[in-house]
Amino acid sequence: MAEFFPDAESMESTTVRVYRTAAVVKGGRRFSFAALVVVGDRNGRVGIGYGKAPGVPAAIEKAQKNARKELIQVPLLGGTLPHAVDARFGASRIRLVPAAPGTGVKAGATARAVLELAGVRDCLSKAFGSTNQKNLARAVYEGLKSLRTKQQVAQLRGVEIERTEIEQRVEAGKRGRDAQAEIDAEPDSDAQPAAEPGAGGSN
Repeated sequence: MAEFFPDAESMESTTVRVYRTAAVVKGGRRFSFAALVVVGDRNGRVGIGYGKAPGVPAAIEKAQKNARKELIQVPLLGGTLPHAVDARFGASRIRLVPAAPGTGVKAGATARAVLELAGVRDCLSKAFGSTNQKNLARAVYEGLKSLRTKQQVAQLRGVEIERTEIEQRVEAGKRGRDAQAEIDAEPDSDAQPAAEPGAGGSN
């Protein structure tokens, strides 16, 4: 469940997982907690953080502070990614693929938390190797960090790039939504007007 920051209305936070460790001491076991947190505004900014503390609330708060320090700007194209990307962190690998409007975010819980708070609404994903949540979240973060817009690639290569397949899909989806909205807004001409009470007399 996403949490809102009181000092930043547009920022949300989601706790991916809380870890508990125990150290055996002379008087018994001493517990320590760690939290993996994702922070984002659902509009292209996202960050992940990891924090440790003796208590759960303190660990989550520390992870949120760390995540806000690592906020990045993600280039989006109509709610999806501008191009496919492969990313790796540790033994975890993930492939993120743009999807047509209306597809939704097809990903596991860890990858979904990062993608949704980044503002991605349509995306396909496939994880390979280790599914360790810390490594997988960082792999998604690194993948989003490596995204480039068409304008950035054209400037780096010094060439002009034509319309991509992703742009065509996004435009087609937008036209479809506009057409459906017009159909829904039109009055139903086939509907028969309701008969007034007492209008039909008996012979």
